[in-house]
Amino acid sequence: MRLLQKFKRGSSSDAKGHTNYAYTVSRVRAMKSKLLPKETYPRLMNMSIDEITRFIGESGYKEDVDELAMKYDGVDLIEHALNRNLSVTFRKLLNISEGEVNFLIAEYLKEYDIWNVKTILRGKYCRASTEEILEALVAGGTLTYTFLSGLAGKETEDVISAFEGTEYYPIIKNYDGTNLSDIENQLDKLYYAGLFAVAGGSKSKDRKLFAKFIRAGIDIKNLMILFRLKKAGITDPQMMNLMIEGGLEIGQKDIQRLMPLPFGEFIEELDKYSYWKEISDIVNPGMQSLIDVETRLKKYRLKSAASFSHVYPLSIVPIMDYMLTKQNEVNNLRIIVRGKEANLSDEIIREQLVI
Repeated sequence: MRLLQKFKRGSSSDAKGHTNYAYTVSRVRAMKSKLLPKETYPRLMNMSIDEITRFIGESGYKEDVDELAMKYDGVDLIEHALNRNLSVTFRKLLNISEGEVNFLIAEYLKEYDIWNVKTILRGKYCRASTEEILEALVAGGTLTYTFLSGLAGKETEDVISAFEGTEYYPIIKNYDGTNLSDIENQLDKLYYAGLFAVAGGSKSKDRKLFAKFIRAGIDIKNLMILFRLKKAGITDPQMMNLMIEGGLEIGQKDIQRLMPLPFGEFIEELDKYSYWKEISDIVNPGMQSLIDVETRLKKYRLKSAASFSHVYPLSIVPIMDYMLTKQNEVNNLRIIVRGKEANLSDEIIREQLVI
């Protein structure tokens, strides 16, 4: 089984077509206005899983819950409804956009292709059930749900063969059952290399803004990796292969300098970067958990995207801001539901929410 399932938005030459930013951004603003307000989350914390299901079934997730209620219930229903909604939302963005903005959105959404490839391979590696794999799939990129769901029950060799002819095949064909982390890392790097390939070297204002948005996200991703390594006492320079190139403030030379440092010296060096002011009051050498740090960095990412969006109101930025905010809403709902299912305390659930 080979994959040729692609959106018609597929080449840089198509990206030079007409782009009506006023129309696309106005539609996106209308979509953003329907996101759950911050005040919703404390209410959800006081609800049971059945009550949360009813609540989201009466909100913007109604169609998704209604569609899936005959097949799933409880946490499974919410998980599948959230994933379906995210997929439908992002495909709507592709349908309402044209020209360059459409092309850039499609490239950004390949993040979900990577997520799904990794999800299927990791599911096979962990001997997860077909249903467990399906529950984690989000068909928000160029790969269709029909194609992806068809792979959930197949053997690993057949999964790999199905991607022959795609940009992912040269990487995943080297999977031998023991090197999954390396394969996942290579897929992540392929994704960012693709984003920079479409954004780099262009005089287009929107491609430059797109690149800046992506580079800021790389900084956050690399910072969180560095924190985890330092907290675990890992200073091996070989861990550089985990880092993504192209950060906005924290370049490869910065990372090379930070990588060998123990945790205490590492956090002392962070005051050189704008991110430090967002986490300085909670970071110390004796801290036991990094949850607060990761939550703060994610909040900063959202806040920066919103601010960036106001500066460039008729550009790709408000669209990227909406996509990031929508992803965060789904993640918050998932955190609450999974936390309740695992009988976690409200305090533990609350500290993981990005509000």
